[in-house]
Parts: sequence; structure tokens; C-alpha cells
Amino acid sequence: MIAVRPAETDADLELWRQVRMAVLPDERAPTVEEMRHAATPASLYLLAELEGHVAGSGVADRSNLGGQGFLSPRVLPHARRHGVGSMLLRDLAAHLERLGYDRAGTSVDDPGSLAFAERFGFSEVDREVEQVRVVGDEPWPEPPPGIAVVSLAERPELFERAFHELALEAFRDFALDSPIEITLDGWLREWQVWPEASFFALADGELVGMAGLVQDDDHPERAENSLSAVRRDWRRRGIASLLKRTVLAWAAQHGLRELYTWTQNGNGAMRTVNERLGYATRSVGIRVRGPLPLPR
Repeated sequence: MIAVRPAETDADLELWRQVRMAVLPDERAPTVEEMRHAATPASLYLLAELEGHVAGSGVADRSNLGGQGFLSPRVLPHARRHGVGSMLLRDLAAHLERLGYDRAGTSVDDPGSLAFAERFGFSEVDREVEQVRVVGDEPWPEPPPGIAVVSLAERPELFERAFHELALEAFRDFALDSPIEITLDGWLREWQVWPEASFFALADGELVGMAGLVQDDDHPERAENSLSAVRRDWRRRGIASLLKRTVLAWAAQHGLRELYTWTQNGNGAMRTVNERLGYATRSVGIRVRGPLPLPR
């Protein structure tokens, strides 16, 4: 017997996290506190049980890609091919329909998951690459004349400035088939940052670049690169490399052993920067989209 119910209590959300970590062991999972902070009335978290035991989880919400909803069903390996994923997917899709969406997007990372999505009318629209860097003995880089590098812990007011002066410009330049739509409120609510490990480049007080890490409490030996962005008129001057090398040096000093990042197919410039810094490709994510309601 399959039962699907909302994940509402902290204990439910912790079970939801455990499913995510089991299905995506190489990726960071948000904490319960972060999930609470990021949730809006449009957010739906589900738990699925098979014969009374947790077998999967799912999430549906508005997407930061314009004009569509986002959903993601996940099923523990031992519980697959029993209808759990199909039930989760239909309940998540129905939630997005109630919100008024006529299409939904998600990501898959293996042929089986892609085939499952295609059976419900989803098709591939883009790919992104996961790049990984083993942290070694990383020297602190020397900023060029006229450039100062400061951490978010030193200058917390820069986080809101970064949205207006860097993030919006970077989002417009992302090689995506749909534009990213995010408000300042969404930026402050959704984007996790690690203040001590987040760095900004300043030129005569002007914000020209940023890069940093997102902390992983479950795996303190690793971290995910957060948004790296350089103002258009300062690109190709080594700012991205400077900031990423600063992040690497900080990671080495604080005992981290692995950093990883996701880069869109069309963002060849950032992928090249990462490769020059020693990042290697570990996996490929496939972004798919399909119409709502789902086919019967």
C-alpha cells in the first residue's frame, strides 16, 4: 500500500531530508530551518510511504524560471518500480495546477529517471555539468592594484547590494531557455550563504564580483560553490579567478576537502575558469519540462 502525505512537522521534514540525501548523496541538502525559512504558501513538501515505511519524498513550488512551476519526486532505491514515484509526481503536479501553472520543470540525472519523466510528457530542454575540485594546499592570491577582497562576514550589507548590482545582471546572462525571475525578497529568503566563506571584489568601493561557498552541516568536509558573478564591464580581467582562488584558500585553511559546482551548458566561460582551477566533471544534470495536466 502506498500513502502520500504532506511533510509538516520538523520530524517530517527531517525524514524528507534523509530521502534526499539517500537519493542525492553527492549534493547538499537544506536544513529543516532553511526549509522553513524558504517556504511560501506555494511550497509543498510530501512524504511517501510504502507498506508503512518511508519510501520517497517530493517538493513542488513556483519556479525561478519564468512561467512555470517546479516539482521533484524522489524514491529510495529499494522502493522503486512500485508506483511510488508516479503517485508523488501526480500529487505534485496537481498542486502546481491549483497554483495556476500549465507546465512544470524538473531535473533528472540518469537514463532511468529521464525515461520515467518522458512517460509523463516531459522532454529535455537543457543540461548542466557538475564540476568537482579536490582541495589541496591552496595559496592565498594577491589582488591586483585597485582591487580589494572582503568577506561577507566583514561587510554583511553587501549581500543585498550583490542582488541589485551583480546577481540580476548574472541571471540575465545565464544561458537558459526561460529567464530567471527572482525578487529581492526571494533572494534574501532562498539563497543560502556562508558569510565567512563568501567574498566580494571591490574597485574603489564599487562591487565588481562575488564568489563563495554554501556550508554543508551534514558533510562538513565539503561545500558547494555559491553564485559566482562578475560585473559585465569587469569580466575577462581575472576577477572570477581571483575570487575562486580566494575561496579555495579559505577552504584549505578551514579543513575542507572537496568543493563542487553546477554550471549550465551555455556558460562556457565559467566552466573554463573552473577547469583552469582544477575542477573536473563528475556528472551531468538534464533539465526537463512538460505540460500540465499530466497525461493519463
